[in-house]
Amino acid sequence: MSDAGPGESPLIEHLIELRARLMRGLLGLGMVLLALLPFSRALYSHLATPLISQLPDGQSMIATNPAGAFFAPLKLTFFTALFIAVPWLLYQAWAFVAPGLYAREKRLALPLLASAVTLFYVGCAFAYFLVLPAVFHFLTTFRPDVIAITPDAGAYLDFVLAIFFAFGASFELPVAMVILVLLGWVSPQQLREGRGYAIVGIFVVAAVLTPPDVVSQLMLAIPMCFLYELGIQAARWLVPRKQPASEP
Repeated sequence: MSDAGPGESPLIEHLIELRARLMRGLLGLGMVLLALLPFSRALYSHLATPLISQLPDGQSMIATNPAGAFFAPLKLTFFTALFIAVPWLLYQAWAFVAPGLYAREKRLALPLLASAVTLFYVGCAFAYFLVLPAVFHFLTTFRPDVIAITPDAGAYLDFVLAIFFAFGASFELPVAMVILVLLGWVSPQQLREGRGYAIVGIFVVAAVLTPPDVVSQLMLAIPMCFLYELGIQAARWLVPRKQPASEP
């Protein structure tokens, strides 16, 4: 029976640490989910407000299958718990990888991680408070009178979650630009020179990610243009800090 190699013990320790971090992350997510379950109906009612406020008086949502009215609030509760627990989950991931990073990498990773989480939350809030009311107002205003809007509860939830993900992910643009500059793939000067191409690409991405209406497309494309400029300024600020590390 052969003895364990010198590299097996550290590997086993890393696997045990990874399992512990995963269990802690899932435990935190489960606790948040259990705390939110009693408020499932209230959460869905709150999420439906941007659409219900645009419907005629007395009109509400429907469920096209018997279980739809039950599973839609539960699905929303799970995603809300995941949304709230993201900082805790990211902390567990950070605590696992941080010991293997250099001091400079830690100094750069922490602000980038915090900025990514904050921008994702800002994107979702922007979508809920500004984009959804404008989109539903546009869609309900220009519909023919012979068409009655009777939205399905599950389809509405999928639509809103897709909007949240699209805006939350799109608001990560400055972080992605800074990472590309830090990796040396592009420079701030190249980002400035490619501004015209980037704006065209932003409008194409907005057209793909948003519903087929001009309101949501503009409300995604215009903030992304400002975020592109913010990414250039953030990259310019970080470049002087990167140069000394490349010297011998």
